[in-house]
Amino acid sequence: MALWRGSAYAGFLALAVGCVFLLEPQLPSSALRLLWSSLPLGPASPGPGSPEGRLAAAWDALIVRPVRRWRRVAVGVNACVDVVLSGVKLLQALGLNPGDGKDHSILHSRNDLEDAFTHFMGKGAAAERFFSDKETFHDIAQVASKFPGAQHYVGGNAALIGQKFAANSDLKVLLCGPVGPKLHELLDDNVFVPPESLQEVDEFHLILEYQAGEEWGQLKAPHANRFIFSHDLSNGAMSMLEVFVSSLEEFQPDLVVLSGLHMMEGQSKELQRKRLLEVVTSISDIPAGIPIHLELASMTNRELMSSIVHQQVFHVVTSLGLNEQELLFLSQSAAGPHSSLSSWDGVPDVGMVSDILFWILKEHGKSKSRASDLTRIHFHTLVYHILVTVDGHWANQLAAVAAGARVAGTQACATEAIDTGRVSLRAPLEFLTSHSEAGSRVVLNPDEPVVEWRREGVSFHFTPVLVCKDPVRTVGLGDAISAEGLFYSEVHLHY
Repeated sequence: MALWRGSAYAGFLALAVGCVFLLEPQLPSSALRLLWSSLPLGPASPGPGSPEGRLAAAWDALIVRPVRRWRRVAVGVNACVDVVLSGVKLLQALGLNPGDGKDHSILHSRNDLEDAFTHFMGKGAAAERFFSDKETFHDIAQVASKFPGAQHYVGGNAALIGQKFAANSDLKVLLCGPVGPKLHELLDDNVFVPPESLQEVDEFHLILEYQAGEEWGQLKAPHANRFIFSHDLSNGAMSMLEVFVSSLEEFQPDLVVLSGLHMMEGQSKELQRKRLLEVVTSISDIPAGIPIHLELASMTNRELMSSIVHQQVFHVVTSLGLNEQELLFLSQSAAGPHSSLSSWDGVPDVGMVSDILFWILKEHGKSKSRASDLTRIHFHTLVYHILVTVDGHWANQLAAVAAGARVAGTQACATEAIDTGRVSLRAPLEFLTSHSEAGSRVVLNPDEPVVEWRREGVSFHFTPVLVCKDPVRTVGLGDAISAEGLFYSEVHLHY
């Protein structure tokens, strides 16, 4: 009888909540979240019957390998050694104290480092900056590298993406970038580095991590994240680009992944302009029919971002990978939708994000009237992902977006599979698909976690992320997401 009463209670409550959804579609998501959480959807501690457990099981059923798979993937051109350690502890060891916080597009001193770290830790936001003073950076790097608990990892978007692909033994992976002895030692045996990419000294990037709720003076981090900085001239000049492109003829890849454009922020405007033209020329030399994915990363130079958009870079790549900061910055730099926003207020609004993604493909993507190759964008933020494609060019994107979201949860928690006790569903439970036109209202269902919609020949695939409550490591998540999404993608070539 007690069991029947419990089931009846759950049924009546679910019916009541359903009526609320029907009668009050404008109810704010915070109220819907409260009602959702009150439903007895599963055991007290997350398990198979919880929303997290149901969502993870649904993903596993959806994620299937494509019919036509990649065999050889070439990745370039930024690579380095990441020195990962506690940001607060390093800054304390350097004798720095938290101030009011202020962003600097380029770091020139220890005080600039303290300002910028404080600024981004206060927001719980990721950022990457160039440190201009070689000697000061070298001194800080020495302290960081020998710091108790400091760890050395493969770093640089290209190397991280290559490393992720190399985990699949049936793939051959070529990596071009400035590879020093420490990085070569850290790379997977399945990653081939051409001799021209090898150099005597490693490029070091310092990754200052902080945990959700971590305090430093009056400062308290709302989310776990990291602040990255370096004095990296090889990657900054994209010095391995020509080596990369010239090695493709012998390697014969069926997918090319390019990253490192953001590293040019430390260069002069004239050098940036000249190098971007050379980038476009080099990419144009890659044989037609080989898809090219461009991975963007944290930037502060609007002129550089605007040049990337307008100097034909977007037109010569097939696919883009980026996060919420890069997306909004791109829109601000090129006068796109919602560009009057100074920053996202908490979780990026799904409708606004989809408006900007649609605008990128409509303004710079492939169409009958435009000679562009761009047909795909993989967007990721902490609590959800969206994969957007021009119709007719990509397949298996439902599996691809689900796979990208799944790897975000497993890699952050350092688990083989989703551990439902260590993750939480934090995505908006209902949202509009657009704000610039009459968008549809979507209510999330954990049993059908990938939501699809179309807009003028462009398809959207949305899925929530099961966010790791206590992440082991946040660095390289975006690269792993993009690599996994590409691994499960199938391209339809049109000559």
